[in-house]
Amino acid sequence: MFNLLVKFGSWADGRDTLPVGRLLQYTDDAFQERFAPDSQFDFDALMKLPCLFVEETRQGTSQVARVGAITDARIDGREVKIEFAYESGIPAILQSTLESFRRDLDIKDFEFSTTHWAVKKPDLYRFLLKKANRRRQLPKVFPLPEIETIDPSLISAMMPFDMTFDKVYDSLLMAAEAVGLRCRRADDIWENASVIQDVVSLIDRSKIVVCDCTDRNPNVFYEIGVAHTLGRDVILITQKDSDIPFDLRHLRYVRYLNNAQGLRKLRTQLQAKLTDIVGNQ
Repeated sequence: MFNLLVKFGSWADGRDTLPVGRLLQYTDDAFQERFAPDSQFDFDALMKLPCLFVEETRQGTSQVARVGAITDARIDGREVKIEFAYESGIPAILQSTLESFRRDLDIKDFEFSTTHWAVKKPDLYRFLLKKANRRRQLPKVFPLPEIETIDPSLISAMMPFDMTFDKVYDSLLMAAEAVGLRCRRADDIWENASVIQDVVSLIDRSKIVVCDCTDRNPNVFYEIGVAHTLGRDVILITQKDSDIPFDLRHLRYVRYLNNAQGLRKLRTQLQAKLTDIVGNQ
């Protein structure tokens, strides 16, 4: 069993409150009787359970939950005042990961968007060990964070660093903006000493990666491999069918002409693909 504590906004540093009326909401009747006999909350018993501290889900943000324990709890008027500490040996968990495994944790979908304190039956530590924090194997050529943090509104563009592709990139920017997303490419940023680190970090943060195979640029091909390996949604575009690598020709791609009419068509096609991907998130 574990305590699920959800509140609006960030949890304070070790001390916070919840409304009394939200105690043991969405908790099975048997657990309500066990932890609140005769409507008197047994905080001593509740404090023995591990806790999952969650923020109410906000769209378009990368949120994390923390595992910890309640060290003190008491009712003060209409609020429950709690003191707590996070488990230092357990890393933060992406909220999107929790939501994808909500059935394993006996959490209803709507519980992520409402403040409450519930008791759930599953073994939280067993869940964490098996599913929540599987750490990816890290590459040796460039560093990546152990826990990925994807920006659901970010698209990255992989294309040759050549001014002949500037209008193509402008088309990507407009297509992204039309569906409420934002697009960046590596030469927009300078965060690391090496270009490859900026490129890989951008791909790692992105929800969608658009790769232009025109002229068979080896850097772009490498970046396609990185994006596919990291499990990103990849959209391939090209000015020539023959520039799509043989191993990728079974995938759908967008062919375009680098002129005014062709770029307008590219924007329309990309906007449709982006809308489809966002709609299936």
